Amino acid sequence: MEYRIEHDSMGEVRVPVDALWGAQTQRSHENFVIGTERMPREIIRAFAVLKKAAALANADLGVLDQTTCKVVGQVADEILAGKLDDEFPLMVWQTGSGTQSNMNVNEVMANRANQILGQRRCHPNDTINRSQSSNDTFPTALHIAAVTAIERNLLPAIDLLVRTFRQLEQQNQGVVKCGRTHLQDAAPIGFWQEISGWRGLLEASRDQIRATLPFLSLLALGGTAVGTGLNAPKGFDEAAARHISELTGHEFQTDPNKFHALSGKDAITFSHGAIRTLAANLMKIANDVRWLASGPRCGLGEITIPANEPGSSIMPGKVNPTQCEAVTMVAVQVMGNDATIGFAASQGNFELNVFMPVIAYDFLQSVRLLSDVMRSFNEHCVSGIVANRGKMSQNLHESLMLVTCLNPYIGYEKAAKVAQKAYQDNTDLKHACVQLGFLTAEEFDKVFKPEEMV
Repeated sequence: MEYRIEHDSMGEVRVPVDALWGAQTQRSHENFVIGTERMPREIIRAFAVLKKAAALANADLGVLDQTTCKVVGQVADEILAGKLDDEFPLMVWQTGSGTQSNMNVNEVMANRANQILGQRRCHPNDTINRSQSSNDTFPTALHIAAVTAIERNLLPAIDLLVRTFRQLEQQNQGVVKCGRTHLQDAAPIGFWQEISGWRGLLEASRDQIRATLPFLSLLALGGTAVGTGLNAPKGFDEAAARHISELTGHEFQTDPNKFHALSGKDAITFSHGAIRTLAANLMKIANDVRWLASGPRCGLGEITIPANEPGSSIMPGKVNPTQCEAVTMVAVQVMGNDATIGFAASQGNFELNVFMPVIAYDFLQSVRLLSDVMRSFNEHCVSGIVANRGKMSQNLHESLMLVTCLNPYIGYEKAAKVAQKAYQDNTDLKHACVQLGFLTAEEFDKVFKPEEMV
């Protein structure tokens, strides 16, 4: 490989001749050979938006000329289009402020801008990073990426699954089945009602996640090194936030307290807490679905789900609830991410939190995985759920908890004796109730109507 010589404040560094990055990126590339997790592309694209907005704000305030502002915006657009993806090789496991990724973006944008201009006009620090610090750009990029991922991917995926459950509710109106609490038989429930519970879990999570967006919309940009705004012109923070809003189509504002914005990560922790709750709700839904589909002959077998793949390398004809398993694996990964984010957010020492790359990686992974798995679950499982009405009816009428409907007529204690006798004698509730002399057969038939108990 051929190299060129680049330099930074620490001296000269060999950089691959065709790379657009410079000395600081190369140092990080060599010093942090840790793992395989690269800085998320969502963060790089958020940085591109941020740098373009910063250039526009600097031009508005008269500290950057229009020609330079225009070419910075052009390079940012190339990054957003994915044309320069190979120029961002750095790992998550680097400096906790994300300084090297900020400089990676600065170096690539400066060198690409100079290519376009045909002259060395743009400097990574003095031009691309003007009025900024890594300490305010990385948290800003994190918030931009988080809001964008939630609004473009996560919320639409939730809505898709909600619509499918609503359709299933309509298809199963009037289908009554045995309810279950503590994994034991309980009073009857409409299958459409059970499905509405699943839908409600998703709708509640959606509303809770949306409620976190105003906190994520507050940006640290303008705080520079420690929150004081050193070397940023007056009004830069508000101008940059306005341009970021225009570029993304999402509403952002400058955080009125930059000291909080740089040192605290409560907004991202709060938001991920709601995302973790979505994961918990999806875990519950997926578990319900695979329990109800268990069998096909020796389980509950009350619903059928699509058979997508052979389920065993040794048992012919076996089919497993694989989409449910994918959902539950994603759920536990998100719960683990939440623990990491919470611990990382607690480590904001003095004026800066230095756990931001891992926070960014885990947050965006959670959003990406949940968005993908909900779409997969919807397409390959939920949309194909069919009620096994015969099995539901059989289980319903064999349930001893139907005795609950007798409470108003014979009282709780007598009804309990009916259920106990039916279980011990392996008979039905009617036979037990008549044998105990609590009701005649005709009286029992008059009040015992399971389908009306929902």
